[in-house]
Amino acid sequence: MKPKKIVPLELVKLCCRALDEKKAGELTILDVSEQSSITDFLVLATATSEPHLRALRVELEKALDANKVHLVGMETSQESGWTVVDAFDVMIHLFLPETRERFGLERLWRDATEISLARVLAPTLKVAKARVARAKPPAKSRPKKSVSK
Repeated sequence: MKPKKIVPLELVKLCCRALDEKKAGELTILDVSEQSSITDFLVLATATSEPHLRALRVELEKALDANKVHLVGMETSQESGWTVVDAFDVMIHLFLPETRERFGLERLWRDATEISLARVLAPTLKVAKARVARAKPPAKSRPKKSVSK
């Protein structure tokens, strides 16, 4: 079965939601489509520890697999503090804080356009309306008047 093609920005949203649910820190989205010939977006996230780094990678893999996203590759080496997941249009970099600071991808890609995380994580209008509708308490019904004979 051929993997389905997801629009790059939707893939970014999918990745960011998965990482945000696992409490990734400093989520940053860079649009590098004007600067790079190999990818359109970079998603950068920080983990608090090696186990958290692994948990972020696993959660990301689950989300991508559930949406049948083809992974071009993944690079992670034990205790390197850096994992790269290549989903072609989107490359996800997961770091420990000191590794992220050392390699400074934000500085390397300073000409890229940063995309607001709030915009990416904001639910679509349709989803937001459905959540509001579910959250409303049921309307109280008036007691029926009894008819006495």
